[in-house]
Amino acid sequence: MPTLLYIDDDEALARLVDRGLTRLGFSVVHAASGTAGLDRLQQGGIDVVALDQYMPGLDGLETLEQILAIPNSPPVVFVTASQDSTIAVTALKAGAADYLVKDVQGDFIPLLQVAVNGALRQAQIQKARDEAEAEVHASRDRYAALAAEREVLLREVNHRVGNSLQIIASLLHLQASSAAQDDVKAALTNAMGRVAAVAQVHRRLYTSHDLKSVLLNQYLDALLEDLRRSAEGNRMSRLTLKAEPIEIDPDRAVAIGIIVNELVMNAVKYAYPDGAGPIHVELKAQGDDLVLSIADDGVGLNVKADPRSTGMGQRIVTAMATKLDACVERDPSHTGTRIVVRFRRVNAPATKPANAAAG
Repeated sequence: MPTLLYIDDDEALARLVDRGLTRLGFSVVHAASGTAGLDRLQQGGIDVVALDQYMPGLDGLETLEQILAIPNSPPVVFVTASQDSTIAVTALKAGAADYLVKDVQGDFIPLLQVAVNGALRQAQIQKARDEAEAEVHASRDRYAALAAEREVLLREVNHRVGNSLQIIASLLHLQASSAAQDDVKAALTNAMGRVAAVAQVHRRLYTSHDLKSVLLNQYLDALLEDLRRSAEGNRMSRLTLKAEPIEIDPDRAVAIGIIVNELVMNAVKYAYPDGAGPIHVELKAQGDDLVLSIADDGVGLNVKADPRSTGMGQRIVTAMATKLDACVERDPSHTGTRIVVRFRRVNAPATKPANAAAG
């Protein structure tokens, strides 16, 4: 049984409204003035208000303004004996749910019931809409909080993994520096470069604004700097990089870094038998493809004829090229050795199979 607060200074008409609406299933509470009505609303338990316009003290429009200022206020049906339509327009603009012209005999009471029921339904719909919107906002806030927490955790994981891998790379560097045999030194330096390639990706992700991508020019620059500090670093004094600022996902960045490490170390071992020489790493975009090249101006590479080649580098480059869906080719027109790796910006099949060339 909904409770209606009828605010009207006409006591006789209030009794008619009480009897009529009680028979129609309402509980009716009467207030003889706007001030009394506001006091009754503060006590709670009112579902809908019928409000007269002309009253001593606060009139209907003034009372309506104060009712609507109450949090979660009930809907208001504006009731007046005036035929002036401007009052109706003003009341509706002010926030009344409906407007009704009354008469002193009480013939308007059935219409009041219809208006009050409509106001209650409208209020229920609005409440359901507000609750749904509040739940959507709350869910969005919860999702945003979880996403922020997940990002913090991912950054921390990348930080820890990057640090751990960097420690391993440093240990390999120390071991390589103290190794007496050249083949042991080279093997440890190669291993250090492979670990550093993975570690650099995690370090990039830890400091990046985006955990889903790595900026390749910065990544390769840091990776080559690690190689320059390696046990073979004195032979990389002329190692250069020319790379465009291209973003790529972390998994593919690792594959690119390992390929660069293998081909650079391959050039260090075989290109210049008498000492150091220039080694150039270049990365650029060509349409939907990315082109990576590692070039030297050395004696040229013949993997089959070189007894020092174990084939490990070739297998690693082939595996990483497969991960990239890349084709790997040697440039026959280049003096020395130039290996070109071509792959898509996104992970899509390349037009040619991988055919790696590394020692």
